[in-house]
Amino acid sequence: MAFYLRAAFGLVLLTGIAGIAQAESDAIRGQSLYQSMCMACHSIDHNGVGPAHKNLFGRKAGSQPDYIYSPALASSDITWNAANLDSWLRNPEEFIPGQKMWIEVSSAQDRADLIAYLKNVTSSSPAKSEDAQTTSPLYH
Repeated sequence: MAFYLRAAFGLVLLTGIAGIAQAESDAIRGQSLYQSMCMACHSIDHNGVGPAHKNLFGRKAGSQPDYIYSPALASSDITWNAANLDSWLRNPEEFIPGQKMWIEVSSAQDRADLIAYLKNVTSSSPAKSEDAQTTSPLYH
């Protein structure tokens, strides 16, 4: 009986460790995902089809200057952080009904990696440029 309890405990422990490892984010992979999934509409520094992501973390949703947001997003009370970006990327329409973004990122790992990249690249450091989105793996 003790053998089975130890085996069950070991299995639970290994499952927990595997879950933690899987939840870790990879900002370099996030950059690749950003380039393939987001850059058709978004840029770090410039508004396009979608708003620029510069200074995204801590910014009120719907407040990027010189971008016309949906009334739903412009009137939301969201301030962007990792948790609500995860919800947004998972299903934007469910998170803020009436918004304009149509892309959903179903993979939790992809969302974590995108958020890690965005967190790294969109901080308010003055030395950043749009060129870094495509020329360096990550810049600080």
